[in-house]
Amino acid sequence: MRDARTPPPRTGPDPGRRRLLGALLGAPLAATGLAGCGGREDDRPVEDGPVELSVFWYGTAARAETTEKALRLYSSRNNLVSFRVTWQGLPGYYDRLATQAAGGNVPDLIQVDDTVLAEYARREILLDLGGYVTDERLNLRGLPPELARYGEVDGRTVAVAAALVYNRSLLRRLGVAEPRTGMSWPAYVDWAARVTRAADGRVAGTMDPSGDHRALWLWLRSGGTELYQGRQLGFGATELVDWFELWQNARARRATPSAALVDQADGGEPGRQLVVTGHTATSFAWAHQFPEFRRQTRDELALVAFPGPPAAQWPRASMYWAGFRGTRHPALVADVIQFLTNNMDAGLALGHERGVSPNLAIRRYVRESLADPGQQAAAALAETVADQLGPAPGPPPKGHARVRALLVETAEGVRSGRAGTRAAATRFVAQAEAALAS
Repeated sequence: MRDARTPPPRTGPDPGRRRLLGALLGAPLAATGLAGCGGREDDRPVEDGPVELSVFWYGTAARAETTEKALRLYSSRNNLVSFRVTWQGLPGYYDRLATQAAGGNVPDLIQVDDTVLAEYARREILLDLGGYVTDERLNLRGLPPELARYGEVDGRTVAVAAALVYNRSLLRRLGVAEPRTGMSWPAYVDWAARVTRAADGRVAGTMDPSGDHRALWLWLRSGGTELYQGRQLGFGATELVDWFELWQNARARRATPSAALVDQADGGEPGRQLVVTGHTATSFAWAHQFPEFRRQTRDELALVAFPGPPAAQWPRASMYWAGFRGTRHPALVADVIQFLTNNMDAGLALGHERGVSPNLAIRRYVRESLADPGQQAAAALAETVADQLGPAPGPPPKGHARVRALLVETAEGVRSGRAGTRAAATRFVAQAEAALAS
């Protein structure tokens, strides 16, 4: 741990090897990498003496470098505030956070994703920021309204809340047209089958996202259905059978690779994604992961929005900043989140490591300074679909993590032939509803 006001030595993660979010294949466009609310620059919380805030997040060394740079900027503007930072890879992160919550010693400022957002809010782990929003010490006016709504749980603001990556060089070699924003899911499968045929079966057209809840969610929204309705599933076995049969058809047409390869890539690590290992022409990923994907291959990669109408997507955070309900400095925590979200210099320091900025003015400001072609492409995609996105649903309910795991297990069973689609879908719905009710 170290004071963020001094330049940090370069270190590795604490503890655990580097791994990105485990089930983000097929996630909708990452509209933001930050979360929380913010206050005015001239309305700093008053403290009697020096304060050290603890901060905990998951990610890579690159994320640590940019985050600590932004925190040092805050300290340079408020020299009574320093930061004790801890970070690690995603594996084990939530286990460690759960242990801290059980002991009542959660860090003041933490990074979470929507897997635990509702659960942590209802367990009174997260700081309710609604009062700061009401009296305008926290300013959400620079954020898309739907993005702000996605960070609300039971009316409380607890946080402020992707893309298809394809191998452009491969498609040019094969003479196949590039995928386009707005193509339907069946049209996308047809396109992937054409890629496989053009490659004589050496490369499959697409990754199989049948076990990815985010891809399923967007497909459901394309048909007017949601993943959740309140604290229950928003769909039934019939819809899930249709989803599985879409990908059964894709497999029958060799549009997807073998089940073993799909299982290998399901962890979400960029280095294992089939678009960079050369096994498929496309993979599903968060847009902010695109620069890392580009570093994994010599081929030219490009981005396009997910299959289905852009209105099925919504402004969505890849992750959130949130405060601990038991912090002794709630106003200061809120002010730090404000700074990370709304300050131009902080936005420039953070870049696109967690996705494009939630603040639209900062997003435009940062884009002008981007030098990395991958980050430029991600920013351009975000801007292209910004005016076409649909309304945001509520964040996933408690039990969401178990539902995600059940979907992966069920899809693997269907892919391998161990289970039929109807029996697997019926069992999933029963188990998922039980998980949500517990």
